[in-house]
Amino acid sequence: MFTNAGTSSFTTFLSKVAPEMLPGRRPLPPGMAADMAPHATTIVAIAAAGGVVMAGDRRATMGNLIAQRDIEKVHPADAYSLVGIAGTAGIGIELMRLFQVELEHYEKIEGAMLSLDGKANRLASMIRGNLGAAMQGLAVVPLFAGFDLAASDPARAGRIFSFDVTGGPYEETGYDAIGSGSLFAKSALKKRFRAGLSIDDATRLAVEALYDAADDDTATGGPDLTRRIYPVVMTATADGTHRLTDAETATIAEGVVSGRMENPGG
Repeated sequence: MFTNAGTSSFTTFLSKVAPEMLPGRRPLPPGMAADMAPHATTIVAIAAAGGVVMAGDRRATMGNLIAQRDIEKVHPADAYSLVGIAGTAGIGIELMRLFQVELEHYEKIEGAMLSLDGKANRLASMIRGNLGAAMQGLAVVPLFAGFDLAASDPARAGRIFSFDVTGGPYEETGYDAIGSGSLFAKSALKKRFRAGLSIDDATRLAVEALYDAADDDTATGGPDLTRRIYPVVMTATADGTHRLTDAETATIAEGVVSGRMENPGG
């Protein structure tokens, strides 16, 4: 089996060789388990001219406690796409890593990269496989975005996909947010988003949206100037994926905080 995969889908291969390693195949005790594991929030994504920006706060909570202050929820899925996780942190991180392997496996077997729509559909099927655990409170709902290499207009190549807990994929227009702070983040984006934003402007807007989410949602962490913990901000453009350095993110976050000192409402 290991010398002849026989399928371009790593998830399908794993379901034959070691199905117990898939998140959705593990037996769970009866009852709700939502409060037993840390939860991750909040992720925002913004389509910009020439690509897409995705940012996530760093807080994970377990009930009314802060479980971790510096969790990373935004990661590259492959060379041209990004994935952010909200929900049960442990399962979300595992699902994200499995998705990374899924895309790499396909590319090695087929010798070509999946289309952006194909990547979204693969992620949707993986979310669907976790439905049993989701019904017991261990839900994961990711946000997927990337640069579409097949787009006719590079300026509009940044695309965003959201999902529901059953794996349904939905393409979003312009921007989207997930997690407990998504209501407040999307409200901020709704007033400030403009089509054709530059990558730099979209990056600033993403950090401001996370700030607004943290202002009203206790599960979302704002910029921590004391510990120097700032949001994870990544971009996907024709040049590939890129994560802003801590120094770059700090400059943006400190600028947002300074501006809110003068105008708290933004």
